[in-house]
Amino acid sequence: DLGWVVQSHAETYAAEYGWGFAYETLIAQIVAAYATDHDATREAAWIAEVDGERVGSIFCVRGPDESTAKLRLLLLTPAARGRGLGAKLVDTCLAFAREAGYKRMVLWTNDPLVAARHIYLARGFRLTSTIPHSDWGDSLHGQTYELDL
Repeated sequence: DLGWVVQSHAETYAAEYGWGFAYETLIAQIVAAYATDHDATREAAWIAEVDGERVGSIFCVRGPDESTAKLRLLLLTPAARGRGLGAKLVDTCLAFAREAGYKRMVLWTNDPLVAARHIYLARGFRLTSTIPHSDWGDSLHGQTYELDL
């Protein structure tokens, strides 16, 4: 599943936004960190399936301190969108973070990802910072969101 997460992110965002090798490298680094330093009591990953096919992912990992979790790698393949699966993945991640004892969740995303932002805002996440960058060739705004659990 971890290889699929890297591949599906790379393929989906290359097709939709033109994000290339640098973006794929970032995703591979996040997945590698999860795979090599995973704490099963405080971190988890989920893969959404439809009819036995992988169509989505989300990760809950340790944040910058013991009370903060990070939501990472939310993705739904284009064919799986519009079914409420993104919301279910986020809700599952939030429930796990609460059960693991985290008090806060943070996430980092980029401004073109409107559907994901809608899911986050509907669950009470608040935008705490916006920083322009061009890490993947485009002029983007990286956005940090936070939620008290």
